[in-house]
Amino acid sequence: MHRSYHPLQPVTNRYLKQQWDQKNYENHRWKVGENTALPAVDTKGCRTYTHVMLKPKKLQLQEERMSVIDRDNRLLASKLASIVHSKGLVDHRNQYQPRSLNAQKRNHELLLIGQQNHGIYQRITARQSEYRRRVWLNEWEKSERRLDNISRFPKRLEEKHVSLTLKLQYISLFCVFWPKIHNHFSALFSPV
Repeated sequence: MHRSYHPLQPVTNRYLKQQWDQKNYENHRWKVGENTALPAVDTKGCRTYTHVMLKPKKLQLQEERMSVIDRDNRLLASKLASIVHSKGLVDHRNQYQPRSLNAQKRNHELLLIGQQNHGIYQRITARQSEYRRRVWLNEWEKSERRLDNISRFPKRLEEKHVSLTLKLQYISLFCVFWPKIHNHFSALFSPV
């Protein structure tokens, strides 16, 4: 049923109505014809006017730019020609020597600082150590001997040697790097 012809108006004979509609359609196509009814749609582009195409302001700016470029090119060409004719003599030396307004003051301050540093160095090297390293070593050895006497098993000889070298290194580092700690401890443990 869906493949059968469906006319717009109700009819008794669908087959006959289909033939009449086909004949009317072909008659209409023959009247219109292929050559008589040409498409009337204008597909050409818009007209471009000369004042839009030329853009005189842009042309003027371009001419000015070209004149500046030509002038620069002429200047460069004249400079190159003068270089070629002068056989490569170049004066590129700058005879200016920088001068400072306070150079004498800075030199005087530098000498003063050097003298002060030398004086500080002399005072540091002339100063005797306040730490009694030999006394500390003797006390350490006494305490080690007491520990050896008290302990159940005595230390071996290698361990004693290693502990002595470590002890010397520790005491020397302590004397050099920690003077404030020593002052603090000496104040705590000094006899009153």
